[in-house]
Amino acid sequence: MSATSVPNGTAIIGGGITGLAAAWELAKAGQPAVLIEKDSALGGVIRTDHVHGCVIEAGPDSFLAAKPAALELIHEMGLSDQVIGSNDHLRVTYILKGGRLIPMPDGLMMMIPTKLLPVAMSPLLGWGTKLKMGLEYFSKSNPDAPERSVAQLVREHYGQEAVDYLAEPLLSGVYGGDPESLSANAVLGQFIELEKNYGSLTKGTLALRAQRKGPAGSLFKTLKGGLGQLIDALSQRLEDKVERRTATVQSIAKIPTGWRIGLADNQTLDVAKVLLAAPAGPTSQILSGLDPELSALLASIPYNSSMTIALGYDRKTLGHPLNGFGFLVPKVERRKLVACTWVGTKFNYRVPADKAILRCFLGGAHLDEADDRLVAAVKGELADLMGVTAEPAFVSIQRWRNAMAQYTLGHQQRVKTIRQLAARHPGLALAGNAYEGIGIPDCIRGAREAVKQLR
Repeated sequence: MSATSVPNGTAIIGGGITGLAAAWELAKAGQPAVLIEKDSALGGVIRTDHVHGCVIEAGPDSFLAAKPAALELIHEMGLSDQVIGSNDHLRVTYILKGGRLIPMPDGLMMMIPTKLLPVAMSPLLGWGTKLKMGLEYFSKSNPDAPERSVAQLVREHYGQEAVDYLAEPLLSGVYGGDPESLSANAVLGQFIELEKNYGSLTKGTLALRAQRKGPAGSLFKTLKGGLGQLIDALSQRLEDKVERRTATVQSIAKIPTGWRIGLADNQTLDVAKVLLAAPAGPTSQILSGLDPELSALLASIPYNSSMTIALGYDRKTLGHPLNGFGFLVPKVERRKLVACTWVGTKFNYRVPADKAILRCFLGGAHLDEADDRLVAAVKGELADLMGVTAEPAFVSIQRWRNAMAQYTLGHQQRVKTIRQLAARHPGLALAGNAYEGIGIPDCIRGAREAVKQLR
């Protein structure tokens, strides 16, 4: 057995954005740390590829600007001048219904209508749904409403058609999950607060809008050269400050001086503190010998898989104006495609003027199908929906297995119990997308809070 130690140091297990953000917090404080990641590359699902002069995100392409943690970290990395917003003046999102791509009506905030006339004129929803949307404004508040699924919440306020053609496709790209099982309290917490305070989600959203001062700004932000810029900057800044190990963690155990981490190949590492920044599944396995109860709860958090297929074209051969951000395919209309982003329209600096990128999203059910079959199926759907029959000049495929945590019913109570159980082990902290938010800003914020907890 080979044993090493980092006296007074913290081991960070997991080298995604959560682990990197935690390592940076420790480095800023001058505290010794070792970052352990099983893969050779850091960044987890954040990775940017450069193909034929195009910037193609292998994972997420942006983050919510309203949550400050990501922009704060970007500023600390000296990348503020690289931040760009989505081209919201060009923002049109289409929904597939009855074989046609129909633009979402103006004024919809997710599934909440803030302008009645565009909704009334839209063929996306039937008159029964439009009437229910209008009457929803007069809903009474219910502060004691029980936890409900996303589908239950939306159905109560706007009807089943709003679930099928708004809530489900809009959330599929974020969670890849079923609105009937996702917890509205965990996924749409702001909507729950609006319901408690105003009764009507529409009335509450309009009130929030009225309270805002100044222009809203872009909903989504990213970096000119892709989000991989943030990972590269973090990796470089941490190079001389945090020890890096490429290894698989198998277990952790309490010892008098702190913690003993069991690695593959019969190696161990002794540290004072441990911050687990891996997904819930691997974290559960690592903790199984230390705390079976905590391990079992972590194992109960489900994850979904996804994949992207980016098709690159010569612009002049595409035969489509790309007049919007792309389209969503509701489950009730779905074959293989879940969504498609028209990359060059959504963000500048991504695609040269003579090229076009269609970034297609598929669910995890297709993860193990052969590349050629999937590309052929996607091309067929693009031909049917967009009239695109040109052959792509290049294709980039990325599979993400068990990448998206599912905040199912009971998630908030589950996480509360996980936090209570973890607190029984001083010097141990948990962070990542399994707990209080799956977005990049959520993971960064969670990393900071975990580091504070360990101090």
